Amino acid sequence: MKVIVCGAGQVGFNIARYLAMAGNDVTIVDQSAELAQRIGDSLDIQSIVGHASLPGTLDQAGAQDADLLIAVTYADEVNMVACQVAHTLFNVPTKIARIRNQAYLESRWQDLFRRNHLPIDVIISPEREVAHAIALRLDVPGAVNVVPFVDDVVRLIAIRAQEDCPVLNTPLRQLTYLFPDLHMVVVGIGRGERFFIPDADDQIMAQDEVHFVVDTDHIARALPAFGQGERVSERVVIAGGGNIGLFLAQELEERYPSLNLTVIEASPQRAETVADRLQRGMVLRGDARDRDLLDEANIGATEAIVTVTNDDEVNIMAALLAKRLGCRRAMALVNNTSYTLLMRAIGIDVAINPRDTTVSSILQHVRRGRIKAVHTIRDGEAEIFEAEALETSPLVGRPLKELRRSGGMIVGAIVRDGRMITPRADTVVAAHDRVVIVARSDMVKKVEQLFAVRLDYF
Repeated sequence: MKVIVCGAGQVGFNIARYLAMAGNDVTIVDQSAELAQRIGDSLDIQSIVGHASLPGTLDQAGAQDADLLIAVTYADEVNMVACQVAHTLFNVPTKIARIRNQAYLESRWQDLFRRNHLPIDVIISPEREVAHAIALRLDVPGAVNVVPFVDDVVRLIAIRAQEDCPVLNTPLRQLTYLFPDLHMVVVGIGRGERFFIPDADDQIMAQDEVHFVVDTDHIARALPAFGQGERVSERVVIAGGGNIGLFLAQELEERYPSLNLTVIEASPQRAETVADRLQRGMVLRGDARDRDLLDEANIGATEAIVTVTNDDEVNIMAALLAKRLGCRRAMALVNNTSYTLLMRAIGIDVAINPRDTTVSSILQHVRRGRIKAVHTIRDGEAEIFEAEALETSPLVGRPLKELRRSGGMIVGAIVRDGRMITPRADTVVAAHDRVVIVARSDMVKKVEQLFAVRLDYF
């Protein structure tokens, strides 16, 4: 597949990297000659210097025979015009655009992006995506990450195993005997800087980041198995009333009518806007690093603080101060990837990487075959897929133990008729099953082949 990525920032770079690793023909476009060349050299892909929305630039990038254009520059207008030019002049089949300004996305203007107006096939709103991802983490006590699949029948959950975790130093094969009625499969372990897909003989160690797929109805039973018995947050403080903070506050109000919610915002005008758009939440104006302000927000009795200002340093310091003052759980939005390596060491429970969320949202519209959803794990070290198995899929009719022989991938769940089947070595996938599968980044192409639709299907 030939793909043009417009914008060589962090999101554009990672999309290009993932797609190039999967064997796609990728060209990246950016106005910065230095940035475009550095990315082109590091990924060994073609890079074009130029304005992404200019016809000449897209022509030079090979738009005349491109299958997909992904516009993720920093300017919404450039992204939109690039899609329009790609459609009108080059007939590119699929166009994806990142649009940040919510004024474009109001429901009353929904006709704007129809095919005969601005022909954008998929619109990604990073702020809404990130806010939803945070809300899911707050929904599961102690979770580092939460991703729903198959209409939320199952979820991927990542937790940090503490020293009192009941299943430390226990071979994973024994979990089946310890919890026979629990629909759960451990699909990945992050240990230090290393992430691996475990075998049945592997064991969980203290401070491991354990990724498991679980029946959503069994989450309350699964968490105590990993030493996570905390109650769901009843009091939450959000530091930062920008788009992410506002969307998060609105979603939490809708999900939890009895939640005690406080938003801290430094800008007087923005604080007033947020207060007007919330139903019950309280808004405090000031710096989230101000101890007196945190005391006013009753931070010592708060289960969770989420810091989502547009400044990484403010987010980190406010989260650390809140923890020091008695807040049980601190979540900080961090754009600088160098900082994410420090989060756990300095006491922040969850580092929120907005790039991962945006990249995952885009990738699910890129993967081939019957791939329904994709989410990256640990900055692209692995990916988790939800896919539909069709009659001609190579996976159908074969026991899963044959799949494990190739290594590098593991089936976390099979959903049949709306119910989760816990996969075992002798489990056989049937046509139209929804399969949730985790694969290392170097195995992504093999996963796509497993769910590819052959011509004899039609």
